[in-house]
Amino acid sequence: MSDQSINFLIISGTSGSGKTIALQVLEDLGYYSIDNLPASLLPDMARKALGNTHADQGTQFKKYAVSIDSRNRDIVGNLQNVFAELDQLEIRHRVVFLDADDNVLLKRYSETRRKHPLSDQFTSLGEAITRERAMLEHIADIADYRLNTSKTTPHELRSNIRNYAASAEHRAMTLLVQSFGFKYGNPRDTDFMFDVRCLPNPHWEADLKPLTGLDEPVQKFLLASKQSEAMYVQIRDFIDHWLPSFIDDNRNYMTVAVGCTGGQHRSVFLGQRLHQHFSNNTAILTLLRHRELNI
Repeated sequence: MSDQSINFLIISGTSGSGKTIALQVLEDLGYYSIDNLPASLLPDMARKALGNTHADQGTQFKKYAVSIDSRNRDIVGNLQNVFAELDQLEIRHRVVFLDADDNVLLKRYSETRRKHPLSDQFTSLGEAITRERAMLEHIADIADYRLNTSKTTPHELRSNIRNYAASAEHRAMTLLVQSFGFKYGNPRDTDFMFDVRCLPNPHWEADLKPLTGLDEPVQKFLLASKQSEAMYVQIRDFIDHWLPSFIDDNRNYMTVAVGCTGGQHRSVFLGQRLHQHFSNNTAILTLLRHRELNI
């Protein structure tokens, strides 16, 4: 890898999925952000970045965030060749692809009364969304990180982008451990999902019900259960066993979701333990999120 350490984050995805927020977050993190750049211009931009770095090490940007989407028909170009040129220039590049369900995109456009870039007098909003998704399919397939924002708040999206940017800059792999409650819906874009609803439930203990898996009484209750210990060990060992294979395959972001009924006790407890274990692995950046606790 070049000593210049030029880093490109390419943001793409369906219109209305949150690309503008992603670019704003990256700009706040010190990225030079460019919206709607034709894909074919990426190599020229990379050469310019390298040339400026050679000329002035002290002031030149080394982190770039570039949005590529359906507003420019160049999106249908051969991105594989474009990325091959970036590889030859030893430019680090990763693709973030944002998406949302059709009904969510329809609602967002209806609420904001914005015009979809592919809609016109002959193309309805629904048809434009379908057409755009087909146009972007090849980018979604090669994306390093995919995020469905249908149930993601702007605050959560900003947090996700910040976390991913940190991993793109410093680590080969980011592991996100997330607890959740099945009663509130399955999380999106999860690589591995574990159901721990078979474990003893602190919810039915009057003194434990108002607490969470972060509280010591709940932790002691679950630690006393052989089932809880067995579940933790098997999930831990499964991830330990397969994580190196994903790293060798150049995977750089993985999400492990642990779910119980309400996302308050069992999943939080096991999520904490898994996070503590994998935080000892210096080869990865381990993150933790408790969805139903909003932390």
